Amino acid sequence: MSDLSGERFDRLRLIRSPHVGPVAYRQLLARFGSAGRALEALPDLAARGGRRDFPAADAGAIQRECRKVYMLGARYLILGDEDYPALLAEAAGAPPVLIYRGNAALCEAQLVAIVGARNASAAACRFARGLAHDLAERGAIVASGLARGIDTAAHMGAGSSRTVAVIGCGIDVFFPPENKTLQEDIAANGLLLTELPPGSEPLARHFPARNRIIAWMSAGTVVVEAAPRSGSLLTARLAGDEGREVMAVPGSPLDQRAVGCNLLIREGATLIQNGDDVLEAIGRIDARALRQERGGYSPEPSGDLGERERSAVLALLGPSPAPVDEILRLSGLPPALVQTALLELELAGRLERHAGGRVSLRL
Repeated sequence: MSDLSGERFDRLRLIRSPHVGPVAYRQLLARFGSAGRALEALPDLAARGGRRDFPAADAGAIQRECRKVYMLGARYLILGDEDYPALLAEAAGAPPVLIYRGNAALCEAQLVAIVGARNASAAACRFARGLAHDLAERGAIVASGLARGIDTAAHMGAGSSRTVAVIGCGIDVFFPPENKTLQEDIAANGLLLTELPPGSEPLARHFPARNRIIAWMSAGTVVVEAAPRSGSLLTARLAGDEGREVMAVPGSPLDQRAVGCNLLIREGATLIQNGDDVLEAIGRIDARALRQERGGYSPEPSGDLGERERSAVLALLGPSPAPVDEILRLSGLPPALVQTALLELELAGRLERHAGGRVSLRL
């Protein structure tokens, strides 16, 4: 037994199919009108992109996943569901499917992300804990990634019933292991979210994807200690790219863990010293006001893509990421034809999508 059937089941199967990412998922639904028809079209589209043996996700495997999710006491959120986080749904790269345990209604409140270094100083952890407690006391919900250091301090400060933990592994996997009790408390009283199926291990490539969920579902992101090349800075930049408020706590220039925050402030992030600063910065963004009827996708024109047009698009691609807008401009082709060519290459496993609407050829 599960909470998925019919079109909802097909949508899960669609996003679990090889090389179908969030952008391709939206394009396929817009073009074909339903996940069922999109699944039927996948082999032909992939063949046009250069792959002749495209395997859509096995329906039996998806049924087994659904049963496992249900047995774990978890449920699915499909993009378009009423409880799907409203701010997250605004982003083009939002995950089409989320798995959760806990209270999905928490996403209707104002969310503030608090992230930072795993090897954070004691002073920074204390600050993050106090800031999260202050925000939770004043009605906000604190979102973070359940990592060591600042993330853990933020979750603990907010309290398990006022926090959302987004993890980069399966809903049944505990990482880091020492946070098992905290993760269970949040699942029981707050909200535990992932886009990965049960059993997924916490691999390095999963964490940037997790970071985008944290950044995009929140009205603003507060960074408390971060190295110059850290996941916390990536989260902040992802937030800024989607028009969310970016905030940072200043630190000593002699401490490498403060370099990232000081850099963000130098680049225009709001300097944060207390909860008042955070609430003033994020203003009155109300996730509920953004909620609309979702799940309906306007038809996307496909156009008649010939070998000449396909070759023209392919010639503009390379191993270095290039903006899709630039490819549109240089090709001189209608947007529908360019998007179709990119979609075919992506389904064939030859195209990779990057942050900021950029694409590259896979080596």
